[in-house]
Amino acid sequence: MDSGVNVVLSSIDRQLLQRCLDREDQAWGEFVDRFLGLVLHVVEHTTGSRGIPLPRELKDDLTAEVFASLIRDDFSILRKFRGQSSLATYLAVVGRRIVVRKLQQLRLAVEKHEPLNHDPMSKESDPRQALGNGEEVEKALHALPSNEARAVRMYYLEGKSYQEISSSIGMPENSVGPMLTRARAKMKESLGG
Repeated sequence: MDSGVNVVLSSIDRQLLQRCLDREDQAWGEFVDRFLGLVLHVVEHTTGSRGIPLPRELKDDLTAEVFASLIRDDFSILRKFRGQSSLATYLAVVGRRIVVRKLQQLRLAVEKHEPLNHDPMSKESDPRQALGNGEEVEKALHALPSNEARAVRMYYLEGKSYQEISSSIGMPENSVGPMLTRARAKMKESLGG
């Protein structure tokens, strides 16, 4: 992050961003909570303005993909933020680009008649395949907070929908996708991936 003077970046956002980049406990969850509404709006607006009707689960997957992209490569997208706009503006622009790219990938897959995975936004739709053998995955699951581990089991191992997970865990349905993305990233990290 640029150390120059930036008038548009609020001190709350500056501190939260730095805490995420420093990998402080709970910082990423707070970041997601703070910007989830913005990312959901970006997904809705981008798909709506292109006249692409998508089911709620695909929109949730697009939302989760935006957050997953932000943490890839040691938060490289967030590290590129220079404070020349508000953090929300930066995230809206970046989020829109990610959504457009994913929509293009989906369109190409449909045109080629390729089957979509259960989780079409991710090449790693099943953590058992993406993360390693069953014993390692079980260890990684035990390292997750109980709600995240339960959501991962329900979605990937039991085939439950976001709506079923939402009502079982008692959280908003639109938070399930981002939670699964965070949990998948934590599992990969704990397995040295």
